[in-house]
Amino acid sequence: MTKRIRRLTAALLAAALLAGCGGSDSGSNTASYDAVAEESLALASGGTESALLPDTATGESAQKIIYRADLYMESTDFDAAQDTLLDAVDAAGAWLEYSYQSGSAKEQDRRVEYTVRVPVENYSAFLEQAGQAGSVLNLSENAEDVTSEYIDVDARITSLEAQRDRLNELAAQAETTADLLEIENQLSNVQYQLESYTQQMRALEGKITYSTVDISLEEVAVLTPTGVTFGARLADAFGGGWRMFVDFVQGLVLTLVYLWPLLVIAAVVVGVVLVQRRKHPRPPKPPKPGKKAPAPPAQYGLPDAPAANAPPQSGKPDAPKNPDAPQDAPAAPAETPEPPKPKY
Repeated sequence: MTKRIRRLTAALLAAALLAGCGGSDSGSNTASYDAVAEESLALASGGTESALLPDTATGESAQKIIYRADLYMESTDFDAAQDTLLDAVDAAGAWLEYSYQSGSAKEQDRRVEYTVRVPVENYSAFLEQAGQAGSVLNLSENAEDVTSEYIDVDARITSLEAQRDRLNELAAQAETTADLLEIENQLSNVQYQLESYTQQMRALEGKITYSTVDISLEEVAVLTPTGVTFGARLADAFGGGWRMFVDFVQGLVLTLVYLWPLLVIAAVVVGVVLVQRRKHPRPPKPPKPGKKAPAPPAQYGLPDAPAANAPPQSGKPDAPKNPDAPQDAPAAPAETPEPPKPKY
């Protein structure tokens, strides 16, 4: 009995490992996985337990498609357009997953963004009714086929559930503590994988059952004409840039208002530092070695220093001259020699 339990546990472990490899294979990969799992169980139990895993052949199955749309509109009557959108949500049995509104009625620049989850059977009707709320500028739709992924995840869940049930039966038949611990270990591993695939299946079913529609509604003074020209696009871009600039300036002013206590403290600190520097100026730096110090500037009102080659002067001042004393006669001019007389 113990050997049989161990063989079955090993086979279930091999099947669990195969179930955990990959999450997006489908078709032949799923069939191959089931065949390997059944073969492992058959070898372990001598062919008597081959019916543990159900047949998960893909066969014929309805397509599983995830629908998603992006709708961008504008309106001159923002309140009425918003009411129309909300009425469309209620009529389709949908619900708002996300909502955001900005702007003001005074500036006529309001904007609202919705993420709506719509039942797939009302998807087309909702888009048609929501498009009547304003002037549609852009509508894009996307359909993603996830049939293969859905079938693969469903097959793995079915296989893991069968392994879990069989392990519970083996745990009830265990005769020794070692066998029971081994079975519980494998059961914990299978349960972990089963919960992971179950969450993945719930996410897929939610996206398949409820389509996602992102809506943007903008308030404008004049509707954008169909077939927008380059000039209109340029004017719209200029207006959008100006609004962004105004928003930036307003945000900057608000930031300064929030930070005014810190700015006052910083101004006081800077003022104290400047006053201290004026009271205690830094001493001049000493001249670098090898360079002569610059000569001191000349001082006004003092006599110039004597030249280097001038004779030394006595310390006594010159005697003043007497105006009554006879003056020295001027020197006589030098006599010019007479030319020699000719001889006859």
